[in-house]
Amino acid sequence: MSDFIKLVNNWSITQFVHTFGGLFEESPWVAELTWPTRPFDSFEQMMKVMTSMVLVSNEDVQLQLLRKHPDLGARIRMSNHSVKEQSGAGLDHLTEAQYNELRELNREYTSRFGFPFILAVKGHTADSILEAIRQRNRRSPEEEFHSALKEVFKIASIRLEQWIDQMGDEHELVVRTAKTQQRTMYCGKGDIWVYRSYAKPLTGIQVIPESPFTGRSNVLFGVNVKVAIQGDHLLPSFAEANHSDTLTSEAMNQFVLKHAAEYTGATMEGFLAYVSERFLVTYPQISKIQMTGDQILFEDTLIHTEGRYRASDLVYRYSQNDRATAAIEAQHVGNRVELNNQFSGIADLRLIKVQGGELTDLTSETDTASAELARSPLALYLNVNWRYEDPRDGMHDERGRYVPAEQVRDVAAAAFHDCTSASIQHLLYQIGRRLLSRFDQLSEVSFESNSRTWVEAVSENQESESSHKYAVYTEPNPSYGFQGFSMTRDDLEIRPITSKKEGA
Repeated sequence: MSDFIKLVNNWSITQFVHTFGGLFEESPWVAELTWPTRPFDSFEQMMKVMTSMVLVSNEDVQLQLLRKHPDLGARIRMSNHSVKEQSGAGLDHLTEAQYNELRELNREYTSRFGFPFILAVKGHTADSILEAIRQRNRRSPEEEFHSALKEVFKIASIRLEQWIDQMGDEHELVVRTAKTQQRTMYCGKGDIWVYRSYAKPLTGIQVIPESPFTGRSNVLFGVNVKVAIQGDHLLPSFAEANHSDTLTSEAMNQFVLKHAAEYTGATMEGFLAYVSERFLVTYPQISKIQMTGDQILFEDTLIHTEGRYRASDLVYRYSQNDRATAAIEAQHVGNRVELNNQFSGIADLRLIKVQGGELTDLTSETDTASAELARSPLALYLNVNWRYEDPRDGMHDERGRYVPAEQVRDVAAAAFHDCTSASIQHLLYQIGRRLLSRFDQLSEVSFESNSRTWVEAVSENQESESSHKYAVYTEPNPSYGFQGFSMTRDDLEIRPITSKKEGA
């Protein structure tokens, strides 16, 4: 197994689908279904798994895949892959006679078989492509269906080979990796529970229409921290059981707690950045440090006093809801400390749409949505991560460009409320567009989600006084669909928001 495929095996589903989702034309579901089968021994095996995912799908799904491909030589919008492939075969500058003949042959082919003519055009010319479509127009529908699938597999394999070539020949990558490979060696401390009282209040938050959140008091500032350190100084502790120059896990614990008292900021991201920097400055033998944090949120309790209810300034309650998350990596670069690879997130966001079953999972083999399903509540489980164009916006609240998890949560809920699309994937796209539109300081948002439509257990048998009928539901079969997706600011330029329905 090459070191490069090992790297791919460690990718998240978001990164895997973002990289390989285009191997099969506009069908990222192939990569989504392939990712859970890791680890792969080679890219060849990975492609075999992808091919098998298509072959085991039913004929309707295979037909949809074939129909995703553009007509060869057609002057319509195509994926970037198809544009480059057709251009390489000379289909971007056909003569008028060639274009007219190819258009008529395509029309005849599509009318006869129900999907466009598909050919892996690498190594072909315009003349050889015309001859191929002439011959294949004479075949039987069953024979041509299988031929088209084989061409789809060839195209996907060629695209994978081109991607590998772009990244560098795999053998060269292995050699290069071997030269620069560093030993896996780290130690750390997890579940460092930090409860800081009377931290700096979070203020100056940008107001957005989807959320009433404008800040928090931080009377109780809670974070569950995990820290991992790397450096050559750790080798004796592994090789010789010599821990004389090793920072103990309890020392890491105390270091984090001590600096929680000294932190003067208002955000979890800023706290992680501050402590990471202090670790590296205090212990120069540490070459790199990684820290993650899960917010421990405390909510107000209402106390009746002076004839009304008000929030207590003494008693708070633990929140059992979704939580903010953050991570940062810092390292020594020469004589300075460099903070990098910072991201923020919200985890375990769970939203229920009381009448939301019109959102269906397009990765399923068939669309079986019905009127009853459309009335069923839909449970959406969601993790969202985001990155800043300038990481300092996420670390320093005084810049006034911090994006709080509470507002991300509210944007997701608003999009879920408004969206009437038939696709969970499209819902994620709408949430991403809203976030990138509301917060120009963000460079990327990514999602991991799964959705579950509740199953009706007791049919509605009478109408209530309101306009809604009642029913009793239960959890569905434990199996569930899932999605992975990421977006950058380029998506706003490619598909600008044009209506309120699309998230303006």
